[in-house]
Amino acid sequence: MSSMSRVNSAVSPGGPKDPGVPGGPNGPGGPQDSGGPQDSGGPQDPGGPSGPSGAGDGVAVVAQYDDGYTAAEVGVGPHPLPWPEGAQYDPELLEHGDRRNVVDRYRYWRREAIVRDLDTRRHDFHVAVENWGHDFNIGSVVRTANAFLAKEVHIVGRRRWNRRGAMVTDRYQHVRHHPDTAGLTAWAAAEGLPVIGIDNLPGAVPLETTQLPRRCLLLFGQEGPGLSEEARKHAAMVCSIAQFGSTRSINAGAAAAIAMHAWVSRHARIESSGGPAAQSRPDSSGEPGPESP
Repeated sequence: MSSMSRVNSAVSPGGPKDPGVPGGPNGPGGPQDSGGPQDSGGPQDPGGPSGPSGAGDGVAVVAQYDDGYTAAEVGVGPHPLPWPEGAQYDPELLEHGDRRNVVDRYRYWRREAIVRDLDTRRHDFHVAVENWGHDFNIGSVVRTANAFLAKEVHIVGRRRWNRRGAMVTDRYQHVRHHPDTAGLTAWAAAEGLPVIGIDNLPGAVPLETTQLPRRCLLLFGQEGPGLSEEARKHAAMVCSIAQFGSTRSINAGAAAAIAMHAWVSRHARIESSGGPAAQSRPDSSGEPGPESP
């Protein structure tokens, strides 16, 4: 079980470091709902991919990592004078502290500034999940997509989804809604994105030995039934995840995380520190990938 570390209210001028939770994420900004991502198929609000934008975005007192585990204080406190200069900084966060679940690079930044910076280096894969019965895994998928810097997350079927598992990361992740799988696959075809289904079905190829395309859409079925017949019909291929125990399947949110990490392992260059390097790996044709710091 993780333990929570308390952070002093003052931080050094050289840049705050949030110790967060050993083995866990750094200081989330709380379980509050973001107001919802854009559900339309069109472009997102320039102020950010979801929810309202503005100062004081993350000045929250209580933060939640997982169900039933809360703490009184996380993140970093007020920034000592002199304050750093730049339009990306939020004066209210500088004054009162930043309690959001963001990496140190984005401490005290305005939400819309973070989104703009992420947009300059998002990866080339998209993630889609079918939502026919209000799947509780979608929040987890959105959170993982944010961590691996997916281009967009696509919700197929029901417009409403449980945002609690996203831990407010949907504020920084572009989310698009499609009323049905046919609409999703038509959009993917127009964008030139092959649809890669992830499910343990007869005839599926092992994800562990498959070279995923750089530009692709990873499609996941709902918890329980898995990929719908419509999704299987339009998938360029279906990949399975190797399992060695007695269970027939793994959690849909976990499967999505494994598949996204498989893409990152193939296409993203990783520094020894564990962070993203200067650019993605070249693809099989030798073309360089998108820049990412």
